[in-house]
Amino acid sequence: MARIWCGWLLILCFIQEFSQLAASCPCADPALCRPITDVKDFEVYVFDVGGKSWKFYDWTQVTTVATFGKYDPELLCYAHSKGARIVLKGDVPLTEVIDPKKRASWISQKLDLAKKQYMDGINIDIEQAVNTSSPEYYALTALVQETAEAFHREIVGSQVTFDVAWSPKCIDLRCYNYSGIAEVSDFLFVMSYDEQSQIWTDCIAGANAPYNQTLIAYDDYLHLNVDPKKLVMGVPWYGYDYACVNLTEDGKCTLKKVPFRGAPCSDAAGRQVPYKAIMKQVNSSISGRLWDEQQMAPYYNYRDTKGIFHQVWYDDPRSISLKAAYVAERGLRGIGMWNGNLLDYSSDPVAKQQTEDMWNALRPQRANHSAPLS
Repeated sequence: MARIWCGWLLILCFIQEFSQLAASCPCADPALCRPITDVKDFEVYVFDVGGKSWKFYDWTQVTTVATFGKYDPELLCYAHSKGARIVLKGDVPLTEVIDPKKRASWISQKLDLAKKQYMDGINIDIEQAVNTSSPEYYALTALVQETAEAFHREIVGSQVTFDVAWSPKCIDLRCYNYSGIAEVSDFLFVMSYDEQSQIWTDCIAGANAPYNQTLIAYDDYLHLNVDPKKLVMGVPWYGYDYACVNLTEDGKCTLKKVPFRGAPCSDAAGRQVPYKAIMKQVNSSISGRLWDEQQMAPYYNYRDTKGIFHQVWYDDPRSISLKAAYVAERGLRGIGMWNGNLLDYSSDPVAKQQTEDMWNALRPQRANHSAPLS
């Protein structure tokens, strides 16, 4: 009799829990508000900054969407229907979390928000300067560890990730405890872009994410004993448009000196341009698409209405495929991009093909060194 009574209690508890879920769940099917619990063999990590572009993502690949825009319950329901996680953005001034009590309060607020919105975790994006062995250095590691412990305890199958610079060598003065943070989080999202944020050599325009420089930086992470399964490679779906102080005959674009965190020059001399805008301009440029064999990246030159020469560096299916091949070869956790909204999702047939090619470039099995030039 006792066993039967316990069985009925479990059933009643389940019914009550499901009724509460159905009452507040924004999805037509309340089951879609349950957390995603399975571990993916390969991550395709998408940052979404708002709008409805997500309707056109390649959901046969997407495993996690980090929502950096306004909360969209429709996106939540659709992603869950595809078995993909939806995670919050987490950002906080490090001076606010040196105090353990303030740190705990921040974690509690984020956890409550994630539960309220039926989300599957959090992506911690703190790109602040930190000195080694400073109070912030230790507080940051503690923040990630305590966040992971809280989310994993309270949300079954939840994911806690942390965004890091393209190299662990104190890029932009971000001297973090990379190996420690990797160990306590589910994985690191490596932002393998904006690699010209500090230009220490000649002030010359270059690739957003040069091939060799990018891969050497992953070797640096691995040399810190970071498990390759704790690394997701981020690739840029945008480029940089640089106004040239001088454009030489051999194609070198000299930049205006814009210092950044100690470096004499930086990519702040240019402006970020979405891939969809680049595709609309490249064929009408004065050079057409060019390819740099050293940096393994495309670029082109154009002249604006004031007669000033510009050079645009970006990534395309060929350059991304080369990096995706490395992801497969080294057994990394996955690949992702900043950000999913930057492609042309219109019905134009040329744009549709360009967009499909960019999504397909993320597939390691398709990556090879003879990838198409389109």
